[in-house]
Amino acid sequence: MAIHWKTCFFVLTLLPLVVAMHSDCVFKKEQEACLEKIRRATVLNPVNDSSPGCPGMWDNITCWKPASVGEIVFVKCPAFFRMINSEDGWEVDNMGQTHTGDISRNCTEDGWSEPFPHYYDACFDENFTEPINQDYYYLSVKALYTVGYSTSLVSLTMAMVVLCRFRKLHCTRNFIHMNLFVSFILRAISVFIKDGVLYAEQDSSHCFISTVECKAVMVFFHYCVMSNYFWLFIEGLYLFTLLVETFFPERRYFYWYTIIGWGTPTICVTVWAVLRLHFDDNGCWDMNDNTALWWVIKGPVVGSIMINFVLFIGIIVILVQKLQSPDIGGNESSIYLRLARSTLLLIPLFGIHYTVFAFSPENVSKRERLVFELGLGSFQGFVVAVLYCFLNGEVQSEIKRKWRSWKVNRYFAVDFKHRHPSLASSGVNGGTQLSILSKSSSQIRMSSINAENLAT
Repeated sequence: MAIHWKTCFFVLTLLPLVVAMHSDCVFKKEQEACLEKIRRATVLNPVNDSSPGCPGMWDNITCWKPASVGEIVFVKCPAFFRMINSEDGWEVDNMGQTHTGDISRNCTEDGWSEPFPHYYDACFDENFTEPINQDYYYLSVKALYTVGYSTSLVSLTMAMVVLCRFRKLHCTRNFIHMNLFVSFILRAISVFIKDGVLYAEQDSSHCFISTVECKAVMVFFHYCVMSNYFWLFIEGLYLFTLLVETFFPERRYFYWYTIIGWGTPTICVTVWAVLRLHFDDNGCWDMNDNTALWWVIKGPVVGSIMINFVLFIGIIVILVQKLQSPDIGGNESSIYLRLARSTLLLIPLFGIHYTVFAFSPENVSKRERLVFELGLGSFQGFVVAVLYCFLNGEVQSEIKRKWRSWKVNRYFAVDFKHRHPSLASSGVNGGTQLSILSKSSSQIRMSSINAENLAT
């Protein structure tokens, strides 16, 4: 019997990232369910090779139950077709079926006939998007977030080096920024590790991976993502407290900020892992079929997003009041210009853009969600690093000061080498000479001061 491999490949190109699992895993899951039904039917009604009729089978698209000769079997369009159709705006009835015809096969003496009508004709609208366009779309999204996380990883690492290198930048505000940068770095690393573990192979061998290492990768991934959300929340909470409270002990607050930022995700992810181990220990824990368990992680994340949104509104109100204060100069247009600039700077810092899809169901606006959260969200770390490190006035001043100091030291080192080649060749460098000169000059100044005191 001919198997429609072309149809199989066609559907496989449509499913990546559309559903909550990898495309070939959808087929594997349907195949396992089908084979289990066939096995049960065979146990109830045992048949042998000489028995007339057609055995149950999985044709790489859908499941066909056993049938007798002359019987016509009808099936609905497979579930993954309905997912794709509903994604593209097809009407779905109360039973979750698309308004399309059934597919049928006739059991003959020679076996199963070809499906009629063809899957493509029965399950897709004639105006359906070409599969190559869909495939290109999802590949583009993956390429986009790969570039985004790579760019964020490099820029955040550079920002961390700058903030750690200069002691004058060590303060509670920058310590919070540094923790946020670390959470972005861990999130990018965890995404790359997860993709490498789950989708390194092109076949479906990863669909049923159930190793401790694979599950540990998913636990690490969820922890990094959740920590990132909570440090975004800490940034909002700190700024709001800074504007509301006149005096508050920053160091003591930073201690609690650290507990909230890293401790809360640890507790939530640990609880989720324990519950998953006991109640839904399937595969690599990359698919969240159990909605109740998934809310152990999603609930706190959504809560932090909404609280941050409230803090964001409160900060904007405070900024409006401060900008309209008579102590601040400028006309009305400049006031609103400064307000707009402050608002735009706060959006990437607080992650306010995540509120767009915070409460929408997982199967609604999947394409927009992918571009918004995976594509644009992957560049958030880069934007935060640029705005709150590289464009920061204190950071730029410190870098310029270090640059001037290096140029001065280099100038004196070169000048000293030309003026005193014998000393330069003996290993005395400009930096040592500068320190000697500074010590000598200080001693001369102290001697002159003592002489003046004695004279008086």
